[in-house]
Amino acid sequence: MSDQQFPYSGFSSLAIHGGHRQDPNYAHLSPIYATSTFVYDDAEQGMRRFSGQEEGYIYTRWGNPTFREAEEKIIAMETFGFTDEQGNSLALKAYLQASGMAAVSSLMMTTLQAGDKVLSHYSLYGGTQEYLNNLLPTFGVDAVIADLRDLNVAEDMLKQHPDIKLIYLETPANPTIQCVDIEALTKLGKQYGKLVACDNSFATPYLQQPFKHGVDFVVHSTTKFLNGHGTAIGGIFIGRDVDFMKGRTYKIYKALGGSSSPFDAFLLINGMKTLEVRMERHCSNAEKVAALLNTHQAVASVNYNGLTTHPDYAVAKKQMRHPGAMMSFELKGGLQAGINFMNRLQLCTRTVSLGTCDTLLSHPASMTHYSVPKEQRERYGITDGLIRMSVGMENIADILNDLDQALK
Repeated sequence: MSDQQFPYSGFSSLAIHGGHRQDPNYAHLSPIYATSTFVYDDAEQGMRRFSGQEEGYIYTRWGNPTFREAEEKIIAMETFGFTDEQGNSLALKAYLQASGMAAVSSLMMTTLQAGDKVLSHYSLYGGTQEYLNNLLPTFGVDAVIADLRDLNVAEDMLKQHPDIKLIYLETPANPTIQCVDIEALTKLGKQYGKLVACDNSFATPYLQQPFKHGVDFVVHSTTKFLNGHGTAIGGIFIGRDVDFMKGRTYKIYKALGGSSSPFDAFLLINGMKTLEVRMERHCSNAEKVAALLNTHQAVASVNYNGLTTHPDYAVAKKQMRHPGAMMSFELKGGLQAGINFMNRLQLCTRTVSLGTCDTLLSHPASMTHYSVPKEQRERYGITDGLIRMSVGMENIADILNDLDQALK
């Protein structure tokens, strides 16, 4: 098969074939290029590659053919179905990373320097929260945290802190599943000359495409729904300004050393091929789980953007294809009720992470957000009795039966 671009009419065709180039040895699936370094035909070729006069691979920490396919497949999914202002396919550049936090680190270190600030919102992934609160300040960068669901509050923060350089969004957010308006916040940010980035891990490009709404950067933890099988840790950092990504970002990417591994990239590539069909099943199951929990006498509240009673229902409907497969809920009995519930589960899996084929439940206060001070957690809605759930692909009757017996 040739590498000629085919006009894909649907997302699954793109997810299966996008980014693929025919292997010189005609392997059906892209090989795992398990090599630390690459050789040159002659000394002059090596010189041209190091000087940038010739494109080509040098060292796997700097780039690898297996990485390239994963990067280009995700770019294709993030831009599928829309064009730039000139009517052309949106050009992006991406770097596959060793983890989602490596992608976040690359974003922050690429865009920020001492004296800058980053504006973000309540309820972020615990690792990101710790990075903003405890690590960035050691480099002279401070975080401003506010409820960015209120655009007036967001604008007030931009006025009060002119040294804000980057607006960082995570929507839906972890673990309260709150949504912020990507388009409105990006438009506001551009009015004040700010960069805007979005963590798209929970939604994936199938449910939400932040670049469509004008953001400058997108990060993913590819460990989650993109891989889909819990077999590999990974992340990706994607940028709209290709020259910036190939220049400053590439230098920092090489220096930090946070590249992926060829084997993990191979697992990611093959996991992504089933993204659409997996997300359809995840999302279908999640709707039914949310309906059960929302009416269950043992449940005090449910955070799921597909419920019309959720405060972010309209925003999620505006920017997402579907509310997704993530939710959290509070039990009436608080912490002890949560412990009892988790211990009684028989089918569902007690663990952190998300996006795998099986249903995963965790207790954020003692797990993913353990390092966040209790007062701060509770202000963000992460209480001691909150349970986070990644709805899997099992038969829905089995999921519902397990939850019901555990809640009793």
